[in-house]
Amino acid sequence: MAKRKPRKVRPREKNVPKGYDSKWEYELHKGILNNWSHHTNKVPYVIEHTYEPDFEKDKIIIEAKGRFWDHAEYSKYLWIRKSLPNTMELIFLFQKPYAPMPAAKKRKDGTKRTHAEWAEANNFKWYTEDTLPKEWK
Repeated sequence: MAKRKPRKVRPREKNVPKGYDSKWEYELHKGILNNWSHHTNKVPYVIEHTYEPDFEKDKIIIEAKGRFWDHAEYSKYLWIRKSLPNTMELIFLFQKPYAPMPAAKKRKDGTKRTHAEWAEANNFKWYTEDTLPKEWK
């Protein structure tokens, strides 16, 4: 798999007055837009996505994961859970629950955060093929 190119850092203007994103923005606010409010509101927005569960039965969604590949992949499940009705639950079925998470840093004891630890830290139930409840098989 090819490595991604590093993200380009947005160049920052120097000597921008505090509270402004650019000198031009400052000049606009002090000039022709001086009677307008500046940075007074925050507007939440959502980028629409869809998720297709691997398995679904009786208000339970099972996501079968061999491994997570990057931060974007595993963080999306937090958003998916937020968008689910309270009556549904997202559960992970890990092939290798003790595999290290992508880009996990080594701890002092030399170990890395595992998929299982990530799931537990984020309050997701998880199973393996061997630990899956019998009534689900």
